Amino acid sequence: MIRNTFFGTVIFVLVSCGNKNSMPPGVFKPDKMQVVLWDIIRTEAFTSQYIKSNNIEENAKLQKRVFAKHRVSKEDFYQSFNYYRSHTALMKMILDSMINKAGREGNVNTIMTPQMEKIK
Repeated sequence: MIRNTFFGTVIFVLVSCGNKNSMPPGVFKPDKMQVVLWDIIRTEAFTSQYIKSNNIEENAKLQKRVFAKHRVSKEDFYQSFNYYRSHTALMKMILDSMINKAGREGNVNTIMTPQMEKIK
């Protein structure tokens, strides 16, 4: 009886102490989400600022190129985006990291970069 209780407790503790920071299947890791989201945000800004319209078709074409560049699907991106959107602490971490990186690279006020030229 004591042996069964002991093993039951050990199993419970091991299962309870699993990695709570692991991502659900299909959700991008924060580093990957950061780079893909950065390009998607730049695509949105490019479409609205440089094309001077809210052209849905052009935006969809550019997003498709971003997904191809990063070898991800639209569905996987939006699944990941929705996950991070519902986990605000993780999303804040990603956005803060993006802002810091943009500041270090001098891209805070610049939407059109050489990398964006490659996406067009």
